[in-house]
Amino acid sequence: LGQAMEGLAVLDRLVAAQSDDAGLRKCVQQLRDAAGRREAHPGWASAVAVPAELQAQAYGFTGRERELVALDEMLAPDGSSPPAVVISAVAGVAGVGKTALALRWAHRAVGRFPDGQLYVDLRGFDAGEPVAVADVLARLLVALGVRGAEIPFELDARVSTYRSLLAGRQMLVVLDNAHNSEQVRPLLPGTASCCVLVTSRDSLAGLVARDGARRIDLDVLAPVEAAELLVTLIGAPAAGAPQLVAELGRRCGHLPLALLIAAERVLSRPEAGLAGVVAELEDERWRLDVLVADERTNVRTVLSWSYRQLDPEAARLFRRLGLHPGPSIDGYATAALAGSGLEQTRRTIEALRRAYLVQPAGADRIRLHDLVRAYAHELADHDDIAKDRWAAVTGLLDYY
Repeated sequence: LGQAMEGLAVLDRLVAAQSDDAGLRKCVQQLRDAAGRREAHPGWASAVAVPAELQAQAYGFTGRERELVALDEMLAPDGSSPPAVVISAVAGVAGVGKTALALRWAHRAVGRFPDGQLYVDLRGFDAGEPVAVADVLARLLVALGVRGAEIPFELDARVSTYRSLLAGRQMLVVLDNAHNSEQVRPLLPGTASCCVLVTSRDSLAGLVARDGARRIDLDVLAPVEAAELLVTLIGAPAAGAPQLVAELGRRCGHLPLALLIAAERVLSRPEAGLAGVVAELEDERWRLDVLVADERTNVRTVLSWSYRQLDPEAARLFRRLGLHPGPSIDGYATAALAGSGLEQTRRTIEALRRAYLVQPAGADRIRLHDLVRAYAHELADHDDIAKDRWAAVTGLLDYY
């Protein structure tokens, strides 16, 4: 700390020589504020000046210009601090590329946050349990330079220390894969100089309503973007076969995760080639079996993490929606499929919509992404709910 104060004295002399440099004066003042905070809290004396925790950007990132512009517009165009903490929530179905978008923008905007960037995977939708807020705060405090022995035991004290360390600093906090608004809220800074970017498969409605978050709903790639991604990943074999590339994109539902797995399959099986992988994906019933890279990188697994978070009634309706043969379904047919009243069914549909397992498809209609519907149908075919399947089909046929 003593060396830091000596450095500030040198900067003071530079400011005196360049008195018209407003940016330099602002920088020195921020350093003085940070030094003052550390002097008041000796346990923070080892704080890292500029943490840089962002993960690497996804290879082959394609499209999303509209969403990137929307994220740019969160910040004041002149670089000044907004009147409140800026919170943006990127939400969407599993495998749609939420983390890739967040990291792409974060790396582009790194110059706007000279005091550093924090990143944490909250594991809200994962094989295990979401990370406890107290554990996340302990990890963030360490990243901010607090010694392990100085980390408070109580959750409220950890929140206060975290916000004190961020006060007045221009920092970006990326909270990836959040479970819900309650997991995120204690991790929000208390200063308008910081920006928070959250990704989740939940709509984070509470964060939007109560904390002023701006939600960006992420959809699958446009066909031309999906084709561009496949060409980037596969290379020459794809560049020379635009029709096969377009068909491969369609059979993957233009879902980025599925496209990445399909591209890997093409590259790892040169004897089959692009046409062979397209043929493997022809039958919808087996697409989930084909779209597997490893235990964690496959469409079925990542969808299962969303499914396991549903309450029993929503999970039951999701399974039954997999039995409907059409691309979309209206509220009355859904109620017949569910075997419940219309209003109750609409409330359950809303729960599925907030989990991004169904999407609006016009007035009082919903649809499922092709691969999501395949997963729902697979669940409905499970032996231990065969009786449930029979009741659902009977109710739907009776309605029609």
